Amino acid sequence: MSLSLRLVQVVGKVLQKMGRGGSFPGTLGLKLDPQMISKFRMPKIVILVTGTNGKTTTANLLAESLHQSGLKVVHNRKGDNLNVGIASLLAMNSDGHYRIQADACVIEVDELTLYHQFKALHPSHLVVHNFFRDQLDRAGEMETIIRRVEEIIRDFKGTLILNGDDPNVVRLADQAKQARVQFYSVCENAVSQNTTDEASEGKFCPRCGNRLVYDYYQYSHIGRFYCERDDFGKIQPTVYVHSIQYDRHTFQALGKSFHSFMNTIYAIYNCAAVLTVMRDLGLDVDHANQVFKTFQMKEGRNEVFELSKPCIINLIKNPTGTNEVLKYILKDEQEKNVVIILNDNDQDGCDVSWIWDAHFERLLKGNVRHILTSGKRAYDMALRLKYEGLEEKVMVKEKIEEALEFLEKDECPSYVLSTYTALHSTRHLLRKKVVR
Repeated sequence: MSLSLRLVQVVGKVLQKMGRGGSFPGTLGLKLDPQMISKFRMPKIVILVTGTNGKTTTANLLAESLHQSGLKVVHNRKGDNLNVGIASLLAMNSDGHYRIQADACVIEVDELTLYHQFKALHPSHLVVHNFFRDQLDRAGEMETIIRRVEEIIRDFKGTLILNGDDPNVVRLADQAKQARVQFYSVCENAVSQNTTDEASEGKFCPRCGNRLVYDYYQYSHIGRFYCERDDFGKIQPTVYVHSIQYDRHTFQALGKSFHSFMNTIYAIYNCAAVLTVMRDLGLDVDHANQVFKTFQMKEGRNEVFELSKPCIINLIKNPTGTNEVLKYILKDEQEKNVVIILNDNDQDGCDVSWIWDAHFERLLKGNVRHILTSGKRAYDMALRLKYEGLEEKVMVKEKIEEALEFLEKDECPSYVLSTYTALHSTRHLLRKKVVR
């Protein structure tokens, strides 16, 4: 029995009873033993989920689907995806001999730190959802991240679950010669376009450098593509989603009809990733469909708070994710208020220049009454909106409390867009204001 592990577990349980804890047990554990993560004896099924956008939702859907299938699942549901968060998760779900007490682990892992944790976690599956430019001051260029992932999977003998509609993800298959590769893909549908005006990193073939040809785009560089020289991108997906009906929240795949928990294209991709894993594990995909029907977005992902009028909060952290949130907001044709909270703390990324690549001009077409900017960089956000001709609608409220107070008094449906370090405090303030 490990005394350091038992100490971490005791501290973790005390903090849980106090309603606190977070990743502190993992911080303590790694200080006592920097090699702690590598010592855990993992179950047979260990699924790592990574990518720039959507990994928290995908991992949550997958964990619930495995649980619905009768498996005991360990999962970092709140997205604590760095070393200390993963160490906390494993420590609090093991016995005194480092044996994980579960049939399966579903672990969301930050794409920037995946190379630190990959071998220590002994994954059976790696799900890669997408790659976009994100927090350049922290992450560097996207190419750097992709090459790190390519390096760690060269000797991987498990299963790669890859988004077949992202050329930056598909290229991983060329490096993983010993892995089983399963793709998922989504058909052309009502939101697809022949061209794109969004930031698009997947323009050129990683094999030959030739410009890729797109049959259609879903958003950003996600879509159906191929290289005319070497056929890069011509895949045979294990799960191919088709017959999408957004008004009915349904789609078809694997010869069955499924429910979508949200009527957005990125929700369809979340579901497709989950179905691919379920199929590979030989589990009944109907269990996943039961989860899709009842799944509720939480932790700042289209999370709804009932103020005097409904308020929906979303995390934003890069241009692509922000563009998709803006599209979702504009589907709501009723008059609305919008709050944008911009921080530049370390976890947000100190460089906020990414806001100039997001398409905030779309708010010109929406039935928007007021746009409130808040947070440490509230005035930067206000300036960005001014350049789109929205200055007459913009109000600066540096303190988040003041912005939320305005929403409640104005009695208009509202949307809150928040960067990471403001997200949890804003959710806490919203919970206190919920009408009961």
